[in-house]
Amino acid sequence: MIRAVHVRKSFGETEVLKGITTDFETGKTNLMIGRSGAGKTVLLKLLVGLQTPTSGEIWYDNVLFSQLDSKKMRAIRMQIGMLFQGSALFDSLTVEENIRFPLDMFTSMTKKEKAIRVDSCLERVSLGGGANHKKFSAELSGGMQKRVGIARAIVMNPKYLFCDEPNSGLDPKTSIVIDELIQSITIENNITTVINTHDMNSVMEIGDCINLLYQGELVWHGNKSEVLESKHPILQDFVFASPFLKRLREKAFGY
Repeated sequence: MIRAVHVRKSFGETEVLKGITTDFETGKTNLMIGRSGAGKTVLLKLLVGLQTPTSGEIWYDNVLFSQLDSKKMRAIRMQIGMLFQGSALFDSLTVEENIRFPLDMFTSMTKKEKAIRVDSCLERVSLGGGANHKKFSAELSGGMQKRVGIARAIVMNPKYLFCDEPNSGLDPKTSIVIDELIQSITIENNITTVINTHDMNSVMEIGDCINLLYQGELVWHGNKSEVLESKHPILQDFVFASPFLKRLREKAFGY
């Protein structure tokens, strides 16, 4: 589990996060939602140690992560997998080389051990069989690039997985496949997964724990089954931003 306790972050005189306290639970998909500028990306950067809170604490299980020195923080980061918004694959490397990159950087595994691990991860994201190993990222569709990004994110067997807008640029059908893949990996491996998203389909399909940020504050916390029934005005405004969805809500709930 990851825990944020009274986390604040300021840049100069601008306070971006205003005392966020929430838990990101193990074995569940923990979503952060909210409008652009709500503070989601800043909180994500604080959680992975790319920035330091102005005040407050970030805990990884029983370890006070936000106050570790660089060496001890690096040890925690070795347990983190990251899926970036644009997949962030290296154009000059093949699929196999992209996935193997963390193993080359951070382990002393043999070449054979690395190959076995890469094959296993490709199988897990339904890209096994060898046909895709030698392709470059430019030869892959957007959905395949996301799958490769997920394979690279899990190649080190992480305890914690962070996904920044995993469905960005994908069609609705492919987005559902990626959501289901992330959720199944989370459950199978008992990972603490944190997802930054604007995708309401993701919220309604895999939102085990949902955090709504608004102007730097956590204003609502719940799960997917509670979203439609909630009368929280900021949540309603975010979820039912589309006039079509508003009409559906009015028809279903009468308000």
